[in-house]
Formats: sequence, structure tokens, C-alpha cells
Amino acid sequence: MTTANAKTLATTRKLDETHGAIRVEDVYDTDIDDLWEACTKPERLARWIAQVSGDLRVGGIVEMTYTSTASGPSRIEVCEAPHHLLLRHEPDADDGGETEAWLTAEGLKTRLVVEQRGLPADGMHFYCSGWQAHLEDLATTLATGEPVHPGGWSAQRPAAAFDARFQELIPIYEKASV
Repeated sequence: MTTANAKTLATTRKLDETHGAIRVEDVYDTDIDDLWEACTKPERLARWIAQVSGDLRVGGIVEMTYTSTASGPSRIEVCEAPHHLLLRHEPDADDGGETEAWLTAEGLKTRLVVEQRGLPADGMHFYCSGWQAHLEDLATTLATGEPVHPGGWSAQRPAAAFDARFQELIPIYEKASV
């Protein structure tokens, strides 16, 4: 299943009867080093997707609170600057899932591909909506250099603008039978 807006493409695939994966990608008007920092530095991540703290090295555990309210620990499995990052979520759980990102220079721009695996198959449209909203927020902060959610968020309260866009996208992905 594929759904696209003007900038972002989300695809899904089934991993087994109960789990799936989503893949989102976009090309950003910035160089690979800047995009890498936006995707790995806590102060840059806090501008668009998550509050991050912890042991920022391969094998280290980080605590993340996303603009969506999702939160919890992740272990950094791979960090090959500026091209490849792999996080295992809920690293002590058997079904915690993982998120992997690849960055590729394309002239003066950079392509970001993100894949999240181990998701509940019956909720894929929620994850597609969330990741599309996240990548749109990334584009905004790269263009402005400013935080997208100055009102903040927590594990109990989503970022207002993120939540509004997320809610707007859900029926689009749901209708597409993600």
C-alpha cells in the first residue's frame, strides 16, 4: 500500500500475521551532515520529534519522549555517521521493535529513509500518519532553524500541532487500507 502527499511517501509491509513495518522517505534541502545532526543530536531532535536523554553511543540506552506521547527506552544498535542509525525499542522486551534510518546525499540535498518494524499489524495507519507528520515537522525545522512545537509536549500530552496533523492523516491512511 502506498499513500503520498506532496512531499512524503509511506509504504507498509506485513512481517507476519500480527506485525508489520512502515517505510517513509523524503528528500531535504540540506547537506547530509546537517540532516544527520537533526536526526541524532538531542537538541536538534527536540526541535521536531523527541526529547532524548541517556547514553548516546552504540550499545547505550536512551530515553525518548516523542511529540506523539510515545515514550520509553531504546538501545542504539548501529550509529554510522552520517549514513545509518538503528534503534531497538524496549530493548528488554521480545517484541519491542526497531527503527532504522538511512541518509544518502543527492547532490546538494539529502534523502532520509526511515523504517519502523515490529508494529501491530492492525494499527499501521496510525504509524504511517505519525511518521508522515514527523517528517513534515523535520522539513519545517530544517527550513526555519526553529522548534516546530514551542508549546512542548510530554508523555501525557502530545504537541498540539503534531496531534492536529496526525489526526488529519489518520483517515487518509485508514481509507487506503494500510
